[in-house]
Amino acid sequence: GVQRMRSAASSDGRLPPWERVPFACPLMRAAALLGGPSSLLRRASSGRWCRRFWAASGEAAAASPGSGARSPFDRQLKRKQKNWAALQPEPAKYDYLREEVGGRVADRVYDIARTFPLALDVGCGSGYIAQYLNKEAVEKLFQVDMAENALKNTMETEIPTVSVVADEEFLPFKEDTFDLVVSSLSLHWVNDLPKAFREIHQVLKPDGVFIGAMFGGETLYELRCSLQLAELEREGGFSPHISPFTDVTDVGHLLGRAGFNTLTVDTDEIQVNYPGMFEVMEDLQGMGESNCSWNRKPILHRETMLAAAAIYQEMYGSNDGSVPATFQIYYMIGWKFQESQARPAQRGSATVSLGDLAKINAFISGEKK
Repeated sequence: GVQRMRSAASSDGRLPPWERVPFACPLMRAAALLGGPSSLLRRASSGRWCRRFWAASGEAAAASPGSGARSPFDRQLKRKQKNWAALQPEPAKYDYLREEVGGRVADRVYDIARTFPLALDVGCGSGYIAQYLNKEAVEKLFQVDMAENALKNTMETEIPTVSVVADEEFLPFKEDTFDLVVSSLSLHWVNDLPKAFREIHQVLKPDGVFIGAMFGGETLYELRCSLQLAELEREGGFSPHISPFTDVTDVGHLLGRAGFNTLTVDTDEIQVNYPGMFEVMEDLQGMGESNCSWNRKPILHRETMLAAAAIYQEMYGSNDGSVPATFQIYYMIGWKFQESQARPAQRGSATVSLGDLAKINAFISGEKK
């Protein structure tokens, strides 16, 4: 996995007033409620026009707490978190994980031996996938993100791009528009994942392909366990501090229900080393990955944090004093149906049984003798 050692130097001076908390510690800052003003993007920094689309239903859903599992995340808060992270003096300092996964998604695009005339990047951030693509793979790319400040930081690429500010849950495109849709580390914050998959399937042309990556259920299990044990010991109970993630089996089922076929879902792990738990939380905040669940606990007590850091070090620490943070990644590929696509043979049409195939090795060995 990616190995990265972070400096333990404090960075309190660059936090906005609404982010300050009583204790000057990165973990407290990461747990605080993000907010602050953000201006409406009218023109991207590279000179490309950036369009803004917000569905009325999306604004309403994000403005008030949802009902249980149907709306677990505060989408307005997540937008503020991503906008705040993009405005930091060195936002690229925290892009190492997204760039790594974006490159792996791009590799899967190159594995398909064709050129895609028009592609869409859902939850593009600053263009973590686009920077690895070229004109031989994609001729034109639409980049969509809910955070306008992230689109201001989009990286230069040889592919002509169009930036669109829109909620990933409500794609403002017509049916059968794109030959390729990609997404990297964005869909785990979507409230209605089945609907998001259906919308991606809808905007794809027949024989179009969706290639995506999202965090899996084992992501940050070290941090989750340490915080839970510390809260149980210090406060007699625990609250969720890590957002819920989708199971790998559910991803395949949801893609199938959305209409995709010829599915491929695989999982991988990336492990990053940090000086301590506080640096893990600081980097998560810098990535815009702070928790935005409606049932989150807004404040972590100082004693609980110190206990969690000690537990993290004791249970998972390395000999050199660093601690690991594990990120589980699901990679998914799904195709939109077209008559010309190759399809599996009908059930019962086989002419050779698996039992006969098992005897081939014995038959070949006898021939050699």
